[in-house]
Amino acid sequence: MHSVGFPRMRKEAGERRVFLPEFIQFLADMGLKIVLEDGYGSRSGFTFDDYQQGHINVTRGSREEAFQQDLVIVLRSPKEEEFPLIRRGAILLSMLHYPTRPNRVKILHELGIRAISMDGIVDDNNERLVENMRAVAWNGLEVAFDVLEKRWPGLQKPDGVPIRVLILGAGAVGKHAVEAATKLGNIERNEEHIQAGGPGAVAWVVGRNVTRQPGQMQQLMQEADMLVDATQRRDTSRPVVPNAWIGWLPEHAVVVDLAVDPYLPNAVPPVVRGIEGIPQGNLDKYVFYPEDPDWTLTIPEGIPTQQRRVTVTCYSWPGIHPEACMRHYAKQLQPLLEVLVEKGYEGLSPHGGYFERALYRATLDGWLQATGSV
Repeated sequence: MHSVGFPRMRKEAGERRVFLPEFIQFLADMGLKIVLEDGYGSRSGFTFDDYQQGHINVTRGSREEAFQQDLVIVLRSPKEEEFPLIRRGAILLSMLHYPTRPNRVKILHELGIRAISMDGIVDDNNERLVENMRAVAWNGLEVAFDVLEKRWPGLQKPDGVPIRVLILGAGAVGKHAVEAATKLGNIERNEEHIQAGGPGAVAWVVGRNVTRQPGQMQQLMQEADMLVDATQRRDTSRPVVPNAWIGWLPEHAVVVDLAVDPYLPNAVPPVVRGIEGIPQGNLDKYVFYPEDPDWTLTIPEGIPTQQRRVTVTCYSWPGIHPEACMRHYAKQLQPLLEVLVEKGYEGLSPHGGYFERALYRATLDGWLQATGSV
């Protein structure tokens, strides 16, 4: 492996995340040739000079040239129609989400792309090594409390009782959601709320032993001011909260989607959202009111949507604060890339060192073997 390409993410206008200049310099100092797509980082205010800093190994080129390098790094997956731009045998390092993107897996395998999914890099305890779960929870809850604050200035409820937040799931995202909920989604806002003598917020957390009981869920949802989906489902073909249940929430309640699974009705098995009948948001638009036309435009035909509440949902919650997000990812990726450059894709082994084992689990070959798909 001698070169690394960084194509731009051609996503929604609000997606401004790029790898920062210090990360590019780190790779260049390892002796790798870097090819940045023309304009890389410009929407975030970075120039090519910011990235190059006089380093002979840092160059720029066309989008095609960025995709033609030995290793291609891009945070969010390229579109499937762009995969043929990547050379057969080259490495693609990206958030690829193998379990919920079966068609993507099929295309990558057929094209001979040696994929490594950032979200699939896990340690021996199945804990993700490239993640920003805290930002997912805090950014999502920050937006949700922003919505409630428009209704109740200062988050002072008319009845004077604390805001009640019902969180589904106590895993990696759910644990951060508990803290974010009790601090009103924002430390500064919480401090001001305390000084004003506000009622605060309480968080209820339930797992699948409760979510599978409609009677218990109805009682909890009827009292909730906010419903948060932080679940990681074993069966993504079935919702945790059917659309009809949303009608149990008070009219003022806010639904918060932190799981952000897609709608893939044609997949085998199909993939549905954890909370049925809510729209799909992105960094351009992540607040949806019940009368919003996007409610039907982003949801496949046949999915029930009759029951609606204000919903905050974003495919990439960490991108709300892009620079902090990318600095976080860079710190996590650096030791992994040192191993990848040393070992190469073919040299990765499930019996190697700590980071090597984690990388191997995230390879397409490793995932296909682990799931019995090959």
